[in-house]
Amino acid sequence: MSDRGQWQVTQVLTPLAQIAGIWIASDLGYYYLLPALGQVANYNTGALASTLYYAFWCGIAVITFWPLYVTWARYAPWDTFDGRLASYLIWIAAFGSSVLFAAYVLPLLPSVNWKESWTPPDVVLASPLYFFPKSIEILFQQLLILALVLALSLQKMSLRRIALVSALTFGAMHALLGFGGVPVGYVIRFMLSASVFGLIFPYLLLRVRNGFAYSYVIHWLYYAASVLLPHIFLADVK
Repeated sequence: MSDRGQWQVTQVLTPLAQIAGIWIASDLGYYYLLPALGQVANYNTGALASTLYYAFWCGIAVITFWPLYVTWARYAPWDTFDGRLASYLIWIAAFGSSVLFAAYVLPLLPSVNWKESWTPPDVVLASPLYFFPKSIEILFQQLLILALVLALSLQKMSLRRIALVSALTFGAMHALLGFGGVPVGYVIRFMLSASVFGLIFPYLLLRVRNGFAYSYVIHWLYYAASVLLPHIFLADVK
């Protein structure tokens, strides 16, 4: 391999290693550090600690990948927030809808009748508090995805190839759900879903105005659906 080829590989592998390292460290810290500090690693019963924990990791992501984030304007055919009215409307609609769902819709749903022998993940028995840490965790993951997309764009990769790498990376990182003690089938489901979203996110981030907002909303809606479905299909009918 030529020196230039080696340099390009290094330029791709370095941010990939950083993204994987930060994601793995955040998951290990959530499952092992929080309990060691006397906090419950649970989005429902340990919502405050989990929210602060992922807010910390959002800061780590921004500090680490800021040199990449400032290159975003090179690859997107618009300036950030150049359509401020549309940005305001998207933000208000997304925030208002999420609060409405968590605070008013979720409490009205029938309770879940869980009959499995294994402890259900947080999302199955989600309370309104669940969406505080989950919303921040989604932001953290979106920041990592954006860093990946921009790092690959910097190497002049085609959008199709970026989407494939994003799908593989995003899907693989969800294997870390196994640390939560859930069955393999549950982990595989989330890995496959993440791979599909990983294909979509780069197109939104690089080709759609306010794409980061849409990427975040789609990501959030997936978890809203994951919360909603158990209340429908596993409802405790009396």
